[in-house]
Amino acid sequence: MTAPLITIGITCYNAADTVTRAIDSARAQDWPRLEILVVDDGSTDGSAAVVERAAAGDDRVRLIRHDGNRGPGAARQTLLDEARGDYLAFFDDDDESAASRVRTQQARLVSYAEATGETRAACYASGERVYPNGYRLHIDAIGSRPPVPAGDPVIDYLLFNRRRRGLFYGAGTPACALMARIDTMRAAGGFDPAFRRVEDVDFAVRLAAHGGHFVGCPERLYTQYATRSPDKSPRRNYDAEMQLIDKHRAYLERRRRYGFARTWFTVRYHHFNHDRARMLGALLRAWLAHPVLVTRQLATTVPARWRHERRMSRPEQ
Repeated sequence: MTAPLITIGITCYNAADTVTRAIDSARAQDWPRLEILVVDDGSTDGSAAVVERAAAGDDRVRLIRHDGNRGPGAARQTLLDEARGDYLAFFDDDDESAASRVRTQQARLVSYAEATGETRAACYASGERVYPNGYRLHIDAIGSRPPVPAGDPVIDYLLFNRRRRGLFYGAGTPACALMARIDTMRAAGGFDPAFRRVEDVDFAVRLAAHGGHFVGCPERLYTQYATRSPDKSPRRNYDAEMQLIDKHRAYLERRRRYGFARTWFTVRYHHFNHDRARMLGALLRAWLAHPVLVTRQLATTVPARWRHERRMSRPEQ
């Protein structure tokens, strides 16, 4: 029986120093039928030329160029539009994936469908994030422990961080760890080109609303190298989160969480922007408006976040 074609999609923007690593790990996959698509999203650092050199002599690799920088949502949608495979797996331009990644994720999707009859599923890989000081963070995939989350419990987690008891949400729904059937992605509406950040969260919200299941692989199948760039700034992330909340306002209002979601993301923004006075002011306003919800959020998120940030800030090891 012929193995299905799997498309590996790589979005590339000003990644001349790292994209070769991502392409090499895509080419090294131990799956017999691959196509590797790279979208250069208007890079200005010569990334496209680096991609062409890295792909020389390998007809599985195809470069697609955007005429300007359109953002991750548009780049991921281009990959989905151009993909010819049965499955699509995303590799980020500064990550490195294990050679067994697509094989492991495809097997997880197939086994889940055989066991449950459910094909509307996305599979997320577990991985590891490496920080400049040598600190390594284990990233556990959503759904990598039973039972598998689906539907509203996933939407509630993504939009206002409600965690249902007994479900494992792991590291959420990052596109860099995602693999799914292409028809599943398209049925959920693909990626919204209007998003320049959190486009993967928006996709996951819509997939969950479409009845999608979120399965995970416990194996650590990718390494993410933490980097800083203007497109990852706290302000850009905050603007995109507000865009996300407003896009899904009708759902949040039905759940009576629209105001809370906006307030909590504002607290997070001031924290990540290192503006303690504004953060404390926003936190006080949030607590006065939603005392039970805010107390619960603080109890469930602050201790782990504090430990993580201490390790991030240690001197280089």
